[in-house]
Amino acid sequence: MATVEVTFTPLPAHVRTARLVATAVARRSGVDESLLDEVRLAVGEACSRAVEAHQKHCPKLPIRVVLSDNGERFEVVVTDAAPVEGDGVPAVAAPAGGNGSAPGAALAPGAAGNDGAIMQLPAGVGLAVISGLADDVRISPADDGTSVAMSWKRRSASA
Repeated sequence: MATVEVTFTPLPAHVRTARLVATAVARRSGVDESLLDEVRLAVGEACSRAVEAHQKHCPKLPIRVVLSDNGERFEVVVTDAAPVEGDGVPAVAAPAGGNGSAPGAALAPGAAGNDGAIMQLPAGVGLAVISGLADDVRISPADDGTSVAMSWKRRSASA
């Protein structure tokens, strides 16, 4: 089983790097080319949620991304260290200073534009987006935060 682990500081700019790494590892793991955009978007959404939660609650702690290939499936696990709310979802709130978005909004994938503005999605939308992109999604409590595990079936060896 090949595994790649990346940790990064909770800055929106690092979400792009996480997406690029996930796409490259997925390609090398044998994920079908037609699914690479879904991998990229799902990982971006999970990392964006983690970044926002960390910026609000634990800005000095890193976000952890583990990418692994167990032979049949490619799996990405994004783990944050932000406090968990009663529903098991990271405690995500609008960035300090506000931009008119509702509290509990999550960063959209690739949301930081050239002007540094951040587009917001209502809380809970991120998990729905991830669920629609990955074959399997599991959200579970991690030590002091939340783990979002996403997986995709690899293409067959005969392909």
